[in-house]
Amino acid sequence: MINRLFSSLKLRDLTFRNRIFVSPMCQYSSRDGLPTDWHLVHLGSRAVGGAGLVMVEATAVSPQGRISPDDSGIWSDAHAAAFAPIARFIRAQGAVAGIQLAHAGRKASTDLPWKGGGPLGPENRGWQPIAPSPIPFAPGHPVPRETTAEDLESIRQQFVDGARRAHTAGFQVIEIHMAHGYLLHEFLSLLTNHRKDEYGGSLENRMRFPLSIARAVREVWPGELPVFARISATDWVDGGWDLAQSLELCRRLKDTGLDLIDCSGGGTVPHAVIPTGPGFQTPFATAIRQQVKIATGTVGFITNPIQAEQIIATGLADAVLLARELLRKPYWPLEAARVLGVDIPWPAQYLRAKI
Repeated sequence: MINRLFSSLKLRDLTFRNRIFVSPMCQYSSRDGLPTDWHLVHLGSRAVGGAGLVMVEATAVSPQGRISPDDSGIWSDAHAAAFAPIARFIRAQGAVAGIQLAHAGRKASTDLPWKGGGPLGPENRGWQPIAPSPIPFAPGHPVPRETTAEDLESIRQQFVDGARRAHTAGFQVIEIHMAHGYLLHEFLSLLTNHRKDEYGGSLENRMRFPLSIARAVREVWPGELPVFARISATDWVDGGWDLAQSLELCRRLKDTGLDLIDCSGGGTVPHAVIPTGPGFQTPFATAIRQQVKIATGTVGFITNPIQAEQIIATGLADAVLLARELLRKPYWPLEAARVLGVDIPWPAQYLRAKI
């Protein structure tokens, strides 16, 4: 059988050993934005487990951009230094080390998910979120402060500085977070962007700030290394962001020099009704891949090796991003290779368990 899931993928001068990517997953285990031993073990285990790309969670470009006070960040040289041994370990296992740069926008300053995830005020390690428009995420959440032109210039520079620090730390892929209702997605969607200036209204205006971030990051990121963007291809709400707008955004991202679109969905508003199921977001990746002619990754309820192989083998996407399944099974790629009859290298320390 011709196997595609374990075939290599080359983007620019970087080769991924297979098409299994670890989706960025917040661990809520940082201290002042600094990664801890938890991150080394969590991310390192997935690299040992055979993934082609191991992506660090949404990593804030500023303290204000964190989802929670316990999220990771890369707003100082100390953060880059703390990430360096993690990136080095991932690469030593044969995986590509990636990091997602993010700003949470109006969804910032919330508590840990296992503590309810509610908003945190300044009296409880929190802060006032910022957003394109002063629209709270949900009842009981604070009204975010509307971003000014000065804010936008500062945030753009924070993304640039974050990209530079990520390269210093040894990461090989940058992913710009434009999904899940966080700041850059908030600019894109009419549900969250009610601005009357050059950043609101028309699709061209709503794309302006996210595209400026993409250009700025691409300009400072080494030309031989790829840049990804994660998007929500739809808000799953009438009148919100949708696939047609996503296609135009992706055309512009491709023109900007981005290399892969990581296709997710939702997150903008809490009342969206999302029809989840195995591979439910894969059609977005397929449409963007076919119509924009750019590499895509798909995420969402991908759990079975044969399912993942079918996605790649039939050209529905160029990579599969696994999240919860890799929380349950860090060594899923090794088991997937066995199921698909593919012989891939194992860590020497684990060879006694291969047969």
